[in-house]
Amino acid sequence: MPSTSIFDTEIVWRGLFRDGGLGMSGTYNQGGEGAPIEHLDQLAAYLASGCKPRDAFRIGTEHEKFGFALKDHTPIPYESDGPSVKKMLEGLARFGWERVEEDGKLVALKRNAASITLEPGGQFELSGAPLETVHETCAEVNGHLSEVREVADEIGAGFLGLGFSPKWSLEETPMMPKARYGLMKAYMPKVGTMGHQMMFRSCTVQTNLDFSSEADMIKKFRVSLALQPLATALFANSPFKDGGLNGYLSYRGHVWTDTDRNRTGMLPFVFEEGMSFQRYVDWVLDVPMYFVKRGGKYLDATGQSFRDFLDGRLPALPGEKPVISDWEDHIGTMFPEVRLKTFLEMRGADSGPWNTLCALPAFWVGLLYDDTALDAAWDLVKGWSADHREGLRLAAAVHGMRAGYDGDRPMQDLAREVLAISRAGLNARGRLNSYGENEAHFLDELDEIAVSGLTRADHLIERFKGEWKGSIEPVFTECAY
Repeated sequence: MPSTSIFDTEIVWRGLFRDGGLGMSGTYNQGGEGAPIEHLDQLAAYLASGCKPRDAFRIGTEHEKFGFALKDHTPIPYESDGPSVKKMLEGLARFGWERVEEDGKLVALKRNAASITLEPGGQFELSGAPLETVHETCAEVNGHLSEVREVADEIGAGFLGLGFSPKWSLEETPMMPKARYGLMKAYMPKVGTMGHQMMFRSCTVQTNLDFSSEADMIKKFRVSLALQPLATALFANSPFKDGGLNGYLSYRGHVWTDTDRNRTGMLPFVFEEGMSFQRYVDWVLDVPMYFVKRGGKYLDATGQSFRDFLDGRLPALPGEKPVISDWEDHIGTMFPEVRLKTFLEMRGADSGPWNTLCALPAFWVGLLYDDTALDAAWDLVKGWSADHREGLRLAAAVHGMRAGYDGDRPMQDLAREVLAISRAGLNARGRLNSYGENEAHFLDELDEIAVSGLTRADHLIERFKGEWKGSIEPVFTECAY
């Protein structure tokens, strides 16, 4: 889902937009303010502004969770006499969070460089601060879940760590009072069959990571895109739908295969000769828009062209040209398996229990933040074709570790190889906690999955068929934070 990313709170430009009126050092104003975009190279320069020295690399973790009423396991609405999303936000504000409103409705909280936002169906998302180590991001996750649990207990709510809503239908799922979600809800059926499922019934955990140059971005983009299906398999945790089994280990992963093909998927062009910041810009320009934000209001621009906007011919704002905040908004409505902004966003994993929320950043940091590990991972995937990568993506959602990887070899074999590379990368980083442990121990649970060949979804299916006796209700205890 589009979200307020950990890196989006404030962007400081360093003369990249010399023709855009920002000068040598300025802060870009969101919400349609600032000078119009005059040159196409400003769009690529926006992406390139994310390049930073290695010692400035940070780790950002985002994760979503489903809220439910403890008494009857129904989804919590935005407002009610019982547990509600609004009460959760109001209760969390005591921990030093600043309130964010839209049209007089409390819809988010922010604290330092972190935020708590709402997905369309009321899923709570933490967009964490940019941190130096996986130890720090894991501590942040733990602290956040502790705060959530304290408030939730007071109002009779619980929160669920799964990749897809296990019980509630679309009709039973509430919609949050955010204008852009109304625009997206109306548009989604025009471009795919499962857009509403994605919006209202899915939850993910994501990691945002940095790059040092265009070449570094390209290599990391290619490695992480190729291996995103492996992340889908390792973190598969959404085998339920409508109170029963859905036939997938990662139904969330399956939903993304027919949400909106214009803006999702494995982006074959990233692996082609000539990949660059500008090539990504060209792709984004060809993806239809969702909205334009002016004066705090969302204007319907669904299906309209950003290229027309650049020429002052956008039907939603005739005669007006975009500013950089409009470009940033449009980029944020791209949903490929890896998304490029001023950082790279890993998007292929189901949400899950606390330890997997820590394992995901560890997995990707180990692969992408050590040069030797990155080279080894690239050597592993560079010969794969676009068809092979797409085949892995489709199979991972269904079969997890049993998905075919190389002839008769299962994904389980690939998992062992890649986890060994990631662990070596984390060991080489040598970032220790107060107990003298480095970040590699966060991979332990993933190693167990790779050895056993059984994902968390496999274990949930076994329990559903066995001790749960076909009832979905135990999931609200077993998978709650």
